[in-house]
Amino acid sequence: MNRTVLFIHGAWLTPAIWNHFKGRFSACGYTCLAPPWPSLRSQSGAVLPGARPAPLGLARIIDHYASIVEGLPYAPLLVGHGVGGLVVQLLLDRGLGTAGIAIAPIPPRGVQRSALAFNLLPLLLNGGVWAHKAEMTFEYFATKVAQRLSSYEQCAAYRRHIVAAPRRILYETLLGIRCSVDFSNDQRAPLLLIVGEKDHVIRASLVEAIYNHHHQSIAPTSFECFADRSHWLIAEPGWEEVADYLIEWSQTQSGRF
Repeated sequence: MNRTVLFIHGAWLTPAIWNHFKGRFSACGYTCLAPPWPSLRSQSGAVLPGARPAPLGLARIIDHYASIVEGLPYAPLLVGHGVGGLVVQLLLDRGLGTAGIAIAPIPPRGVQRSALAFNLLPLLLNGGVWAHKAEMTFEYFATKVAQRLSSYEQCAAYRRHIVAAPRRILYETLLGIRCSVDFSNDQRAPLLLIVGEKDHVIRASLVEAIYNHHHQSIAPTSFECFADRSHWLIAEPGWEEVADYLIEWSQTQSGRF
């Protein structure tokens, strides 16, 4: 039985954010792939430390991961966080992937996003609205993204994981550009939506709204909110419980060991 999982990181992050999950999934027999966004590659294909991306749009990111999926011998499980969670939904809508897990995802077009716009506005304004890249300040990271970490853990995580993000991605996701999915697509593969109760970036109520929109189809859709977890739930203490839940859910979709 094929057990391949494709991890898709979000904005301001690199594939290194998936290291914990890759170890957990690998221990359960999965082949793990975590390729970076196109703009985060060096000529050798490695992620550049402190990468400063050139202008990059959502369409190019989606096509990038679609080509990876189409090049695999078997359809993979798709797992994404933030913008990566939106990409998972868009790929599933294209008929790609055997199942998808969207963690604290950006909503597709058609889901009310005013609260999201308010939460992301400081990032959009930081550095000037016409700059190609958007930086995440340490203050934003510590208070909005990873507020459950200790001060020392926040500093270490910020240095290790946070990079500049293409500002164009912010505009497109906030305005719903190239973010449309067919919520009535009955042929879509199973989708699991995950969020942390204490997520100050992607509120639990927003992910629940995404879940309700996907229920316009008969395609299997599940929703799980993890108590006392932040937007950093894939790397903060207790990440094991989240990873194990994802593995358990994926096995119910593709059969047990």
